[in-house]
Amino acid sequence: MPKSYQKITFKNGLRLVTIPMKNTQAVTVLVLVGTGSKYETKNINGISNFLEHMLFRGTKKKSSKVKLIEPLDKIGGEYSAFTGQEYTGYYVKVDAKHLDLALGLVSDIYLNSRLDKKDIEQEKNIIIEEINMYLDEPSRYITDLWDKLLYGDQPAGWLISGEKENVKKIKRQDFVDYLRNHYSSKNTVITIAGNINKGISEKAEKYFKGINSIESKNKQKVIQKQNKPKILLEHKKSDQSHICLGVRGYDLFHKDFYVFYLLSIILGGGMSSRMWIGVREKQGLAYYVFCYTRSDSDTGFLVTHAGINNKELDKAIKIILEEYKRIRDKKVSQKELRKAKDFIKGKAILSMESSDAQAVFYANQELLENKILTLEEKFAKIEAVTADDIQRVARDIFRPEKLNLALIGPFKDKTKFQHLLKI
Repeated sequence: MPKSYQKITFKNGLRLVTIPMKNTQAVTVLVLVGTGSKYETKNINGISNFLEHMLFRGTKKKSSKVKLIEPLDKIGGEYSAFTGQEYTGYYVKVDAKHLDLALGLVSDIYLNSRLDKKDIEQEKNIIIEEINMYLDEPSRYITDLWDKLLYGDQPAGWLISGEKENVKKIKRQDFVDYLRNHYSSKNTVITIAGNINKGISEKAEKYFKGINSIESKNKQKVIQKQNKPKILLEHKKSDQSHICLGVRGYDLFHKDFYVFYLLSIILGGGMSSRMWIGVREKQGLAYYVFCYTRSDSDTGFLVTHAGINNKELDKAIKIILEEYKRIRDKKVSQKELRKAKDFIKGKAILSMESSDAQAVFYANQELLENKILTLEEKFAKIEAVTADDIQRVARDIFRPEKLNLALIGPFKDKTKFQHLLKI
C-alpha cells in the first residue's frame, strides 16, 4: 500500500509532511514547534502560551492584528493556535486556491513577529482574563490541579497559562530569548494536508527560508515519586464537586501504550462504557463522567473525570474505584474488547475526514516521536491487544500506592477521602 503522506527534511533540519486528500477543496497549514510549558523555567512560566498570543499581534510586514488577519477573514479562512506542555501550534485552514495566503501568514507570524512592548502590556490583561475564565470553570480547572497533584513544583506541574503574577512580570527580552532558544528549524514540523499539488515542498522551503537553525534547548527531566495515595483539595462553595481520580501510567514510548489506551476506552470511552453506566446511568450521580489517558514523551496517566453531587461524592468515588478493581481482577470479555477496538477505529476514521485533523495527526507523531504510523498501522497495533494484555496492565497501574485524587468542592478536610482511596 502506498504511503498516505510524504516527509521531507530540508538541509537546515526543518521537516515538512504533506498529506494529499481527495474529495476536499480545503487545505490546512499547521506549524508545530517542539516547545511548551515543560520547557519553561519558573521565572518565565506561562511564556509559551503568552508568545502564542503575541505572534498574532502583528509582524514587521503587517503591523497590527487586524492587518494580519483581515485577509483571511475576507476569504472565510479558519485560523488559531494552541499551547501544550510539549508543543505549540499555529494553523490556517482555507480554500485550497488560497494556499499561498495561508503559508504566507503562518510563516510571517513565525518569523517576523514585532513583539511590540505596548502590545505585550495589553496582551497581559487578556491572558489574565483567560486565566480567570479557567479558574471560574471548575470542570476545566480540575485538570490543571490534577497535573499539579501528580508533578508538583516542576514544569510538568505548572499551569500552561502561567500564574497571573508571573505573567505580569514577563518582558519583551524574555520573548526574544525564548524565541531564539526554542523556535528552531531543528524542532519545527510543518504539515500541509488537503487538496495539494506538486511543488508544495519548494513553496514551504521558500516561505520559511529565514528560520533560525540553532539547536533548541531541552526540557527539564520530570521527577516522579509516589509510594502512597495523594490528594489535592481546592475549596470552593458549590453544589457540585469536580474530581479527577486516577493513576500514573505510561508515556508515548512505552511498549504497552496501546493496551493502556484501550483500557481507558473500556472504562470510560463512551456512553455505554463502564464508568458512564456505573456512575451516571445506574446511580444518577453525575452529569458528566469519562475516563481518558494522556501520554506525553516522558509522562503518562489514566484518570476518571467527573462532576458529582456533593452529597453523593463518597458513593461515586467508591464506584470508580470498584471499576478499577474489577478490570484489574477479572478479565474483559472478547465482546467488550471488540467494542472498544471498534470504538477507537470508528472515531479515528470520522475525525480524519478533515484536513486539520490529518495535519495534527501526522505533525504530533513526527514532532514527539520522530516517526509516523499511518492509521492502518495504528489499527494493527490496537488489533494485537488481547484481554490478557488489558488485565496485565490493569494489575500494574491500579495499585493503592498509585492512586491520586484532585477535587474542587466545599471540602477542606482530606481525612474522609484518605479513607476512601483504597483498591
